[in-house]
Amino acid sequence: MASSCNRDDSGWMFFLTSRKKWSDADNCFVPTSEIIAVEETELNKKRHSTGKWQKMAKPHAFTVYYVKKARNHRWRCRDVTFWCADEYLCNQWIQALKELLEMQKCRPKQLLVYINPYGGKRQGKRIYEQKVAPLFSLASISTDVIVTEHANHAKDNLFEVNINKYDGVVCVGGDGMFSEVMHGLIGRMQKDSGIDQNNPKAPLVQCNIRIGIIPAGSTDCVCYSTVGISDPVTSALHIIIGDCQPLDVSSVHHNNTFLKYAVSLLGYGFYGDVLKDSEKKRWMGPMRYDYSGVKTFLSHHYYEGTISFQPAKHTLGSPRDKDSCRTGCYVCKESEQQLAEQRKKCGFKHEEDEEEWKVIKGKFLAINVVNMSCACPRSPKGLSPAAHLADGSADLILVRKCSRFDFLRYLVRHTNQHDQVCIPFGSELSRISFKV
Repeated sequence: MASSCNRDDSGWMFFLTSRKKWSDADNCFVPTSEIIAVEETELNKKRHSTGKWQKMAKPHAFTVYYVKKARNHRWRCRDVTFWCADEYLCNQWIQALKELLEMQKCRPKQLLVYINPYGGKRQGKRIYEQKVAPLFSLASISTDVIVTEHANHAKDNLFEVNINKYDGVVCVGGDGMFSEVMHGLIGRMQKDSGIDQNNPKAPLVQCNIRIGIIPAGSTDCVCYSTVGISDPVTSALHIIIGDCQPLDVSSVHHNNTFLKYAVSLLGYGFYGDVLKDSEKKRWMGPMRYDYSGVKTFLSHHYYEGTISFQPAKHTLGSPRDKDSCRTGCYVCKESEQQLAEQRKKCGFKHEEDEEEWKVIKGKFLAINVVNMSCACPRSPKGLSPAAHLADGSADLILVRKCSRFDFLRYLVRHTNQHDQVCIPFGSELSRISFKV
């Protein structure tokens, strides 16, 4: 094995060479930001594979654990061991690499972990103990683990614990578990800052504690839409190296009373009915969504009403864009700057006090507002593939009353890679800033 360390404008790069001969060398560059850990290797744990190393009187070694990026956004932990006859040189390499890792200030050192043992296929505790905990230990991350015993256990606990001692909160479960942790953190921040959540015009204090998601639920929509895959190891590695992705959060009020926060989907009509019915059948596991979906589809209920909204004006993107939102998204970054400038001009006064609302009346099968694509393994592109994660707006999707056959065609499109917007009957998609 051979190695070298170079620095460019983006940071330190570690050059790894695995070879038997220079002619068949397998080279790769690994940024230090993607190195998980460096450890001295005991001789009795590693064997020399070539005669060259066997000739060393007393070889010394260290192992570098790093992120290996595979297809479809999947990450894995890989390792490579370096041998050296000079103990001093070996220790120099170990010390130098550890110092470079210490420079990665975005990495967590102390995490609070909540495990939902009942979500999805009830594998949350096993997934964490077998796949995630060993990686956290390897990366020298200390954890306080709480296995939830009832609904809102994590939310209530977050109002009591000393949050400041943690670099982040990790939830092991599905979208419901993420929502519970999110409500607990945001609620705790507002409580500590004296903000009334029941006031829809009150400027909320931004939560500065990061939330990590280890997927162990039924759909894992939030994880899939942000990471690109529902895989516990991949999510754990993102947490370890300190990856961060901001998200838009919507608040829901009724008659000046706070109801809840939403980060993925606000559904009224078909999707709302499916979720409401499936909550009564959690004992069925992931199959409850199929059962409730078929039941709701056959009932073919529609809702007559009026939708009022304001088109978003500060965003650069369009709901019909073909590019998906990713970390470092230009649209999100520019939209955030425009929104900040707009707020500086008018303070925290809401736009609905100044501009006219658009009104749509009719009969609807589904009324959805999404803050993200809502992609998941069953729906790889989601309800709104071009929805941005942090542009300060949401996408409004209206599906008007139509035949069962046409509505079935609309639902089936979510399971394939076809255009989710362009359908031959009454469906509308708009990017909005506010919704009532």
